Amino acid sequence: MAPIQPRSPSPRRRRLLGAIGLLLLLALIIPISSVMAFRFVNPPASWLSMERVFQGQGLMRRWRPLNRISPNLVRAVIAAEDDKFCTHHGFDWEGIQNAMRWNARHKDKVRGGSTISQQTAKNVFLWPGRDYLRKGLEAYYTVLIETAWGKRRIMEVYLNDIEWAPGIYGAQAASQYWFKTDADKLTPTQAARLAAILPRPLKWKPVAPSRMIRRRTARISPGMNTIRVNGWADCVLRS
Repeated sequence: MAPIQPRSPSPRRRRLLGAIGLLLLLALIIPISSVMAFRFVNPPASWLSMERVFQGQGLMRRWRPLNRISPNLVRAVIAAEDDKFCTHHGFDWEGIQNAMRWNARHKDKVRGGSTISQQTAKNVFLWPGRDYLRKGLEAYYTVLIETAWGKRRIMEVYLNDIEWAPGIYGAQAASQYWFKTDADKLTPTQAARLAAILPRPLKWKPVAPSRMIRRRTARISPGMNTIRVNGWADCVLRS
């Protein structure tokens, strides 16, 4: 008896498999190619900023290279947002666990555990939101930018893309809007106050700050000195 030959896929099934394969290939190529492009080319305005424009908030964003942004601001955002920035590879697992424990106890005050790398991946490549698809893509893009960009480029893009007031994006626009100065002229106190309002930039203000902002600034300022003394920003600031 002749062996039974396996049936070849029907033309319709082959087309379906080919389409699925093409989609998977594009899902791999598009993120990698965009990450590699933005290693050298400054990213356009983010999804969030475009959403704010349609809400009537306007858009002020003036790109500054990292060497024209005050080291005070670099230290301030690391102290406020991600003190392990120079040592982790995109994810602060201890911080994520702490945030999960906090959120389990405080349902009305959700605390995030995202690193600066994760925030940059979200701001540059993804839409606002907390759905699982976006979080999964955020993790993927975080790995890509940590691998392809390195810490200095991540910090440069972060400081030029972050929201600091309604319609105000990036260190230069924020410095001019709030303090009437350039990003490279920020004092330690000004930098600490800008970092202090990052969690709620649409409501909090670094000028004539509330008691809460003054308390946050008072915590960030000594953290900046600790980061300077211990070299925890050297991956960004080392010449």
